[in-house]
Amino acid sequence: MTARPGLLLRILPITGYHGRAGALIERSLVVSGRSWLILVSGALEPLLYLLAFQIGFGKLVTTVAGPDGRPMSYVAFVAPALLAASAMNGAVFESYNMFFKLRYANHYEAVLATPVGPLDVALGEIGWAMLRGGLYTVAFMGITGAMGLLTSWWALALLPVALLVSFAFSAISMALVSFLKSTSQLDYIQLVLMPMFLFSTTFFPLAVYPEALQWLVRCFPLYHAIELMRGLAAGFFSWGMAGNLAYLLALAALGVWGATRRIAKLLLT
Repeated sequence: MTARPGLLLRILPITGYHGRAGALIERSLVVSGRSWLILVSGALEPLLYLLAFQIGFGKLVTTVAGPDGRPMSYVAFVAPALLAASAMNGAVFESYNMFFKLRYANHYEAVLATPVGPLDVALGEIGWAMLRGGLYTVAFMGITGAMGLLTSWWALALLPVALLVSFAFSAISMALVSFLKSTSQLDYIQLVLMPMFLFSTTFFPLAVYPEALQWLVRCFPLYHAIELMRGLAAGFFSWGMAGNLAYLLALAALGVWGATRRIAKLLLT
């Protein structure tokens, strides 16, 4: 009797990808639809920050040097950074769900028992985080546009850049959380996120830091996301922005490769 191809894929997955990443995204959509309030609440944090700066701190610091060196509104300076941070946080916190699926729910053992490979799993989870980040981005851009903080048509490019930021941070976070053994170790992620959020030129230009600290800040992934988004929001372009884009693309590729290898090693060997 000839075995069916589907059965062979269940037993001997020949490659890591079988074109079924969309099934995992669909599952995440269905699950999140039952807790839509939690999903929507993720878009509120950057909006609250923005309103606080608009009403409070922005009255004390009215202008700051923009990407092109010319003065710009401080609130307009901070807004793209908050958008980048929102895309990062949404993607990273989604990796917490991946940790529980991996370590406690045995979710991926069941998934890999079907014609789904490790790369499908990685791309499916990353794709959902990217979609979630896209929802936050659209909501945030609508508010900032209504507040008159987007002064260039190039600001429309913030959406695909935010999707790339979500993709890159989700991929690298998925690879890293696969090394964690307990829930208490999730605090390590927050220990990295908070300094990165505070120092990646989110609230201050890079020039205010000492030179040694400037080199450290340039190593942060969030710095490259912020600089790219801030330039687009202001309609300013430089070769440095091409470097920012290349950094994020490299981070995304590294994350996908690492997440796929870790899932395969943990669940298929």
